[in-house]
Amino acid sequence: VIEGFLSGQEASVFAICDGRDFITLAPAQDHKRVGDGDTGKNTGGMGAYAPAPVVTADVLSTIRTRIIRPVLDGMFEEGMPFIGCLFCGLMIDGDSVNVVEFNARFGDPETQAVLSVLDADVAALFASAARGELDATTVRSVHAGYACNVVLASKGYPDAYEKGLPITGIDAAEADPTVTVYHAGTAEKNGELVTNGGRVLGVTAIGDSLAEAVKRSYAACNTISFATKMHRTDIAAKAL
Repeated sequence: VIEGFLSGQEASVFAICDGRDFITLAPAQDHKRVGDGDTGKNTGGMGAYAPAPVVTADVLSTIRTRIIRPVLDGMFEEGMPFIGCLFCGLMIDGDSVNVVEFNARFGDPETQAVLSVLDADVAALFASAARGELDATTVRSVHAGYACNVVLASKGYPDAYEKGLPITGIDAAEADPTVTVYHAGTAEKNGELVTNGGRVLGVTAIGDSLAEAVKRSYAACNTISFATKMHRTDIAAKAL
């Protein structure tokens, strides 16, 4: 098997589709490698931010016209209209855009950032897409500010890691109204919250600037504790 190497930066664009029409949400950038500076093994994602400046207005136009539109038109013509969330995993190199993967779903941690900056009646948006009558008026802004998500993982991830360790500090983190802590690999044991996975928590913060969102997210991370806590320290550094 001979493969062509794709250089550039990865980005993710979600399209809410009703079979014929679509709306793109704020572009995001995930951080797949476990270590700072994109080092170490690939993971399910160690953090994300949105909107991602690597997806410029021109690049987004290319994504809409040369990727999403042909997919929807082709599936409609084949009698299989796509209704739902089309996840476009992309490689961006200047003005060049290549598809790495498609998924028929939302995907974390990008979703936690993308939906945090979406100013919309989300239920009405999804319902209109499901009916095949996408209503763009349900969306006021797809990027109202900036969001940063930092994944708190268990030491050893994505390989072997310990489970069942007590977690503290989430309430203190969420004392900041701009912060939301999403549970990924957690469980309740004897009335206590404990770790139960490699990616344990997604700490997401919003701000008027990306720098502000990043600062708030990391401040919240510092209030949360469990014995094997680890995280990347450079989420969104490429953009900043």
